[in-house]
Amino acid sequence: MTTTLSVRIDIGTKKRLEALAKRARRSKSFLAAEAIAAFVESESWQLDEILGGLRELDEGRSVAHQQVSTWLRSWGRKRERKAPRV
Repeated sequence: MTTTLSVRIDIGTKKRLEALAKRARRSKSFLAAEAIAAFVESESWQLDEILGGLRELDEGRSVAHQQVSTWLRSWGRKRERKAPRV
């Protein structure tokens, strides 16, 4: 099921979308819907990860900055350290 959504975009973006739609042999609406769906998916994932991280911090599940810093500085060296654990 689909629905209609109106958006305002600047003229330059509209012209680029029209050119892209012509080259891709797709409608502007199809490309816009695909772009919005990809954006929503990406933003949802990112916000879920951020909120999950904040929950972990609230629960006291964290690694000290110094431990992470020491681990990162060891990357690429002969004695690379294992990732610190909670």
